[in-house]
Amino acid sequence: MKLFVDDLTHVDFSYLDAERGLVGESWAVRLELDGTLNDEGMICDFGVVKKRVKQWFDATLDHSLVIAHNTPNLSLDVNSSKTAVKWRYPSGEPFFCSGPHQAFEILPLTAIEPEQVARWCEGELAALFPDVSGIHLTLYPEVIEDAYYHYSHGLQKHDGNCQRIAHGHRSRIQILVDGQRHKNLEAQWATNFCDIYIGTQSHLVSEDEGISHFAYTAPQGDFELKLPTSKVYMIATDSTVELITEHLANQISAALQGHQIEVRGFEGIGKGALVRS
Repeated sequence: MKLFVDDLTHVDFSYLDAERGLVGESWAVRLELDGTLNDEGMICDFGVVKKRVKQWFDATLDHSLVIAHNTPNLSLDVNSSKTAVKWRYPSGEPFFCSGPHQAFEILPLTAIEPEQVARWCEGELAALFPDVSGIHLTLYPEVIEDAYYHYSHGLQKHDGNCQRIAHGHRSRIQILVDGQRHKNLEAQWATNFCDIYIGTQSHLVSEDEGISHFAYTAPQGDFELKLPTSKVYMIATDSTVELITEHLANQISAALQGHQIEVRGFEGIGKGALVRS
């Protein structure tokens, strides 16, 4: 007999891809537990299952920079105070990120793909459910028929895990002009934000020889990030979804003066901000 929980939680994170570089991602979680019925006629209480699994994801993958240990051209330096990641794009451009250990999840895998990560998660989650006979986890992206993009960012002022300098999301975007969806504009901005790092001006230390250098201190510790300037989109404000969406609405309004603009910017799955201008 199986117990299942569809759409148990959502996981937002960034990862290093051997070709694309830093990629923001969002996955939904589906869980199945194999087992026999207990005295209450249950395999396990749904409330217990959801709480344990969500807490585990919150403490591991969620809002982390997730890295496959066997990524080509990868160098890791893990000392007593921080983790530092060095890598090179296929074009030879450097990538560097450092911060407190909890901002990274290094997995014994060849690539960060839903199937590989799910199998690793199953092994780790087994300790949470010693009375079940099997665990099957499915990680899957939201089905999005229209425009979407992958972005990474860091929120220095956040008192939770969003303060980590390289975490991200896979997000849809909806743009209405005079009350009508404008799919060409949606596609244009999705292309602009393809695998992008949305940087805050006050976090930028330097731009030198095509490399953008970001750094800041947050409650969890000191963070640093270097990546190609071609992979960065700068804004003047913090990069909350509210302020990103406002920035998009302002940019579109400036280009389409005299029209009513509405932008629905998403932060991962099923949440976001709406701005009209």
